[in-house]
Amino acid sequence: MCGEDIAMDIAAATTLELEAICAVDEAAVGNTSRREYLSQAIMDGKCYMAKMDHELAGFIIYDTTFYHQAFIWLVIVSPHFRRKGIAKALIRHIESINPTEKLFTSTNESNTDMQHLCEALGFMKSGWIENLDEGDPEIIYFKRK
Repeated sequence: MCGEDIAMDIAAATTLELEAICAVDEAAVGNTSRREYLSQAIMDGKCYMAKMDHELAGFIIYDTTFYHQAFIWLVIVSPHFRRKGIAKALIRHIESINPTEKLFTSTNESNTDMQHLCEALGFMKSGWIENLDEGDPEIIYFKRK
């Protein structure tokens, strides 16, 4: 349950949810450029979704290809469902199923909301990557099991 007493369910996404996931992603980023990536993540079983009152509220994508450690590549919450604990619940879900000893994620220096969330969940800064997004370095976060 969330702060507003709305039931939240987290489950692995299936191809049946692809259109809804793409719509939430498009609402967040303003384009459909990640459709193939999202479809592949769903087929690989690496995309989990949160639903509130049977409506897609957000999704998360992770895998273990980052130096054989778990890495959360994407956390997207529908604008309609922001500030309801969706991203926190999705990250905690990945923590609970993480098959590796370490969990990594990253965010742009400009994304202070994600930085605060990572720190609130006990992640520590682990480094920076310059030149992915011009003028907006990527901050790497780390958490041990």
